[in-house]
Amino acid sequence: MENRSHLPDPLRRIVIMGNGGAGKTWLAKRLAVRIGMEAVHLDDVYWQPGRYGIARDKSVVIQEVKKRADDDAWLMEGVYGWLVDVLLPRATQLIWIDLCEEECVANIRARGIQGGESEESFEGLVRWVSEYRARKNNWNSFDGHLKLYNGFSGVKVRLKSRDEIAAYVWDISRT
Repeated sequence: MENRSHLPDPLRRIVIMGNGGAGKTWLAKRLAVRIGMEAVHLDDVYWQPGRYGIARDKSVVIQEVKKRADDDAWLMEGVYGWLVDVLLPRATQLIWIDLCEEECVANIRARGIQGGESEESFEGLVRWVSEYRARKNNWNSFDGHLKLYNGFSGVKVRLKSRDEIAAYVWDISRT
């Protein structure tokens, strides 16, 4: 792992969470360029390589995420609250993109079917994204993310609009 000691502490180990379609990957790509490291997409860790919709064993996923979290510097993003929870003890910054479901659904529809998804699984994803605030007792929900956000004592940012996301990227690019 390349030495990232030049990075200010809040930029050393960043986790981005939010609903599907919120813009986590978009933000992670821009931050990755700014801080000079690759973003880890938790979808790539969670799903079987090349087999969209087939999850890997959760214990294997957790071990891989823990191993990556031991690195000196990293940037990871995803909807999986249970994996964010694994990362938070090492995170130096938590970013929560908290957009309304309508905007997230519009973003999902705009990007379309991906990675070998079927029309049926795509529509299931759209439904799931639209139920973000309705899901209860679920790590991957508004309530789950709110609990993680409120419980994190490090640097945290809650972005509630595209303008706030753009302003955050602008501010980071100036540091």
